[in-house]
Amino acid sequence: MKIAFIGTYPPRECGIGTFTNNLYNSVIVNNATKRRANDGFVVALDDYNGNYEYPEEVKLTIRQEYQKDYIEAVKYINHSGADLCVLQHEFGIFGGQNGVYILPLLHRLKIPFIVTLHTILKAPSYNEKAVLSEICKMASKIVVMSHKAIEFLISIYDVPQEKIALIDHGVPDLQFDAEKSKKEFKLENKNVLMTFGFIGRSKGIETVIKALPEVIKNHPNVIYMVLGKTHPNVLRHSGEEYRIFLMRLIKTLQLEKHVVFLNEFLDVEDLFKYLSATDIYITPYLNEAQITSGTLSYAIGVGSAVISTPYWHAADLLADGRGRLFNFNDSAELGSIITGLLDNPDELKKLKNKAGEYGKKTTWPKTGEKYIAIGEKAIMQGDEKMAKKDTILDLLILPPFSLAHINRLTDDTGIIQHAKFGIPNLKEGYCLDDNSRALLMVLMTYRQLKDVRALELSPVYLSYIHYMQNKDGTFRNFLSFGRNYMDEIGSEDSFGRTIWALGYLLGNAPNDAYYQTGRLMFFNAAPNFEKLKSIRSIANTMIGMCYYLKTNPADDSMTERLRNMAHKLIKSYKENESDDWKWFEALLAYDNGILPLALLHSAEILNEDKVLEVAINSMQFLTGHTMNENYLSIIGNEKWYKKDGERSIFAQQPIDAMAMVLMYHRAYLVTKDEEYLDKLYTSFLWFLGENDLRLSLYDFETKGCCDGFESYGINRNQGAESSLAYLISHITVLQAYEEFYKN
Repeated sequence: MKIAFIGTYPPRECGIGTFTNNLYNSVIVNNATKRRANDGFVVALDDYNGNYEYPEEVKLTIRQEYQKDYIEAVKYINHSGADLCVLQHEFGIFGGQNGVYILPLLHRLKIPFIVTLHTILKAPSYNEKAVLSEICKMASKIVVMSHKAIEFLISIYDVPQEKIALIDHGVPDLQFDAEKSKKEFKLENKNVLMTFGFIGRSKGIETVIKALPEVIKNHPNVIYMVLGKTHPNVLRHSGEEYRIFLMRLIKTLQLEKHVVFLNEFLDVEDLFKYLSATDIYITPYLNEAQITSGTLSYAIGVGSAVISTPYWHAADLLADGRGRLFNFNDSAELGSIITGLLDNPDELKKLKNKAGEYGKKTTWPKTGEKYIAIGEKAIMQGDEKMAKKDTILDLLILPPFSLAHINRLTDDTGIIQHAKFGIPNLKEGYCLDDNSRALLMVLMTYRQLKDVRALELSPVYLSYIHYMQNKDGTFRNFLSFGRNYMDEIGSEDSFGRTIWALGYLLGNAPNDAYYQTGRLMFFNAAPNFEKLKSIRSIANTMIGMCYYLKTNPADDSMTERLRNMAHKLIKSYKENESDDWKWFEALLAYDNGILPLALLHSAEILNEDKVLEVAINSMQFLTGHTMNENYLSIIGNEKWYKKDGERSIFAQQPIDAMAMVLMYHRAYLVTKDEEYLDKLYTSFLWFLGENDLRLSLYDFETKGCCDGFESYGINRNQGAESSLAYLISHITVLQAYEEFYKN
């Protein structure tokens, strides 16, 4: 079995790195079982410092905040011959918002992976929960180190219990004589208390210091050793402020002879010697929110008498008499427990023996065997996510269709264009683009679902469009919340989207009043159709014309206009086409699927082979650049994708996913090829997390859709454009489902 390990790694000074190193050694180097020769390598996470001299097992490094490094790493792993990947997860070691950069790597893995969770939050933010939940969905097995962690995963993150494995934090299999260790460190005749690990405010070391004056009254030979450097993140933001605070406290309490700081990151052998010389080990953390503590595990493993505050891992690990607990910030209670144990050597010895017996079960060789066992099982079972799913129209995983967020964004003027998270941002007012999309969405919804609320919203959006039309048939776009015009004439894109919505209305009017209003505006705008220059505005307008012509096929004048505009698109295609570039421009930009979609619609009206040929060829070209990994990877709007250049991944937006859904739906209707239904559904799943970041843009709480994702993660604002794009896509899936099963 060949294993790829991902995590921080020595010489980087990090508890996760020490864990990864010990796990690597126990599984690869010192595998006690020898049932199967194991091989492996490490992919190490670099922090802001970088430039570490890694050992030979580290074959590749990932710079924390460099997204491309994660993609290069997964390519390396997939071609390395590895059978299994083992990931160490801690939010702070991965780049992007809440460590989101690890998700694209995991999604592209072609082998099963096991994840060890070092932090599980009881009250995660939206993004923290989304990231961890997605990791758990993709993992073959999830390793945790406490029963509380299992409880959280099941109740908060909806992880199936059978997917979770409880494996204690490994402990080095080292033993040192207590008296010899005390002598080596010149601690003979001392009662040694100790705390070790990275130093920071949350560690609560001041609680122990404040307890010492009472303890020293009965045991003047007590010495409290604090081993460890200030945490790098604390040092970067606050310097040595906390350590200076502690030293001032020591001076105030006149404890200079009783407290020792060793500001070093100790190797394992020296650390275990200090632990062997310790009479009582203390973890005085200030709050319960710690699901795993490597320092506590080490103390138990070496057989120390442990006193701790009742944070989650301590409450679990010190149960059944393996240690003593005291309340957070309670120096008096701590002092009383310390004094009681030092007064009663037999009780102290009993505590050590219980801890030592438990520690024998958690040595790294035994922990390594457990990882090997679940790894072999994961490989034997195969990784189901590697098999291409039969995605054709599985409605069971779709959220219920809901207009809740659209209701929230809509007032008696129209739909507000932007939102702050899920709340309408009234400062930004209204725009024609979104009210036209909104009209299209509610008309589609009423046609498909006969939703009464959709019908009630229709005149709001229709009247907004009417209010924004100029005498010459063009349209203004922006309107302030105070109903003041913000421009004289809108963009060609907004014009095209409006004609699309009006054309759909003429083909699917719910009543005659709406039809007549729409018809007046449509034909008032018609003289401007062939004046359009932008190919996307031409395409949007063509789609509206096609919807009109499907119920008015005798309108030869409009048919000829459509033909002329289709030929404009074909001319643009021919001017930019080459052997490896089958597109309408020298770049793939935004809303790309609209261009083939317009020709697919037109092919049904015009019956010209050339129109259909260009539609299919351009659609296949777009598919080739956005759907190579069995999920939709939209061309990012950050830099787009210039011919002979590098495609942009970030600034992916929902309107692009909507265009792909509509394009594949029309392709299915034109060709009857069920492959396009599969692609339609795959495109829709982009909204629900089948994307480069593996995060859902649909918000199950607000029923809105986030505005896209950037390099740092999801843009949580839920404006009209994104939410309408989601709902138009959703209703299209429902329509395709009905069409598929009707046939």
